Amino acid sequence: MLFVLAFIMVLIGMLIVLLATMHGEEGGEKRVEGGGVIIVGPLPIVIGTSQSVARVLIILALVLFVVVVLTFILLSGLVKWT
Repeated sequence: MLFVLAFIMVLIGMLIVLLATMHGEEGGEKRVEGGGVIIVGPLPIVIGTSQSVARVLIILALVLFVVVVLTFILLSGLVKWT
């Protein structure tokens, strides 16, 4: 069931990218921006082509950090390691 859900999500993502490229203006100049986050221990290293991309990646890194901490806290109370 999880495999099927992941497969459907990948297909939807590919469809969104395809539709976004087809919807763009023809002949116009387009600007591509990108970036990435490398997490080493608790420290995120943010790399971006512009400040707006870097801000979005910082927010996403903080959200990911909060999700990981909450998951750790919840699972540490439920799972007893003996």
